[in-house]
Amino acid sequence: MKIEDSKSFGTAVKAYRKSQKLTQEKVANYSNVGTRFIVDLEKGKPTCELDKALHVAKMLGIKFDIQLENE
Repeated sequence: MKIEDSKSFGTAVKAYRKSQKLTQEKVANYSNVGTRFIVDLEKGKPTCELDKALHVAKMLGIKFDIQLENE
């Protein structure tokens, strides 16, 4: 999946969460963040804290591969 903005990141987090049959509340508890943060993250709120967003993704088992455009 190609992540180009906060909206596509949120969509990916939501899809992965649902594929694991987890509620937003469970993910929030596992990640030690508020449920409101998960809701905002999945909606693609552009001002979500990057560190928290990456932590949630890691807790869900999402891995990232960074590629430079000139590669």
